[in-house]
Amino acid sequence: MGRLSRSFGRLLDFLMVLACALLLTMTLLIGADVGLRNVGLGSVAWSSEVCEYILYLVTLLSAPWLLRRGQHIRVDILLRTLPPLIGWVLEWIGDILGLACSLYFVRYGIKVLVASYLSNAISIKTLVMPEWWLLAPMPLAFVAVSIEFLFRMQRLAMGARAPRSDAVSIS
Repeated sequence: MGRLSRSFGRLLDFLMVLACALLLTMTLLIGADVGLRNVGLGSVAWSSEVCEYILYLVTLLSAPWLLRRGQHIRVDILLRTLPPLIGWVLEWIGDILGLACSLYFVRYGIKVLVASYLSNAISIKTLVMPEWWLLAPMPLAFVAVSIEFLFRMQRLAMGARAPRSDAVSIS
């Protein structure tokens, strides 16, 4: 199980590198658009739309990596003040709820993706493309988040009977 978890961690590292590359691309694109406008050479008409898509992708690509590292949004003040065993049980509850929500988004994402594909829906803005292209990353990203929740539960089961110590808000 440890080897599988490490391999999955490498996949998440790759997805995060991809997210960083997209963020760099977005930064360069915005800079080019602003620069061209300021010197009177027009603009990159599609830059705002592409930046919207990049923000969406960066969020989806980085979410499982952040969850693995414990750097997602986490309010753990209550966990740190309760007895360790109760905090540990609450960690389990949080992971189970997180897994359930992730699986819901996988199911919902697939449902919307298939409906969009079957209806031949088109996204018409500056760029014109099949809508399902924009929807396809969501269920895939939430599959990765769901898998990471399973690995989190495995690490929680194997660790101390206390709240996690990653990314704590108080000492």
